[in-house]
Amino acid sequence: MTEKQWLRRIIFLESISAIPGMVAGMSRHMRSLRTFRRDYGWIHLLLSEAENQRMHLLTFLELRKPGWIFREFILWSQGVFFNTFFVTYLISPKICHRFVGFLEEEAVITYTRCIRDLDAGKLPKWSQTPAPNIAKAYWKLSDDAMLRDVLLAIRADEAIHRQVNHKLADVGPNAPNPFLDQEKGERHPPNENKQREIDTYSKK
Repeated sequence: MTEKQWLRRIIFLESISAIPGMVAGMSRHMRSLRTFRRDYGWIHLLLSEAENQRMHLLTFLELRKPGWIFREFILWSQGVFFNTFFVTYLISPKICHRFVGFLEEEAVITYTRCIRDLDAGKLPKWSQTPAPNIAKAYWKLSDDAMLRDVLLAIRADEAIHRQVNHKLADVGPNAPNPFLDQEKGERHPPNENKQREIDTYSKK
């Protein structure tokens, strides 16, 4: 795949992947208001996931601005996925979080393949592309960070979302947020050892 093809695929996927966290957080927010009960930390976690996925999208939009045909296709896809996921979440949050966990694993694999293409010299333009300023600020990257550093940071995010959603599916919707003590306000790029743990695709 060329840089243009990778961008098309990533922008589409990230425009869809920001939906589950928002739908789940909104659903739990409304349930908390409706039942006059606490949510025990899920809402913030889920909305943070949606915000993180949106930052992925905004980062890649610095590299390409989609045309109106692509935008219309995304609009249609978001409408279908949003409503389908919303109805399904009302029926079974556990199934939805398990589904998102598997989707995030595919995202880890996708970014791993992209990084491999970059390292193999198949994406020559990206090998010389500096990290967008929005990415440097969000992930606390160095001033000389390159696009590869951004891909590594995003892949690490996807691995976290994979872990979180599988865990939420395990504990069920009525349990407290199992990650409440681990939530932090800032993001930092993962080190080399952490990247090796994330790269599950290479272990198959």
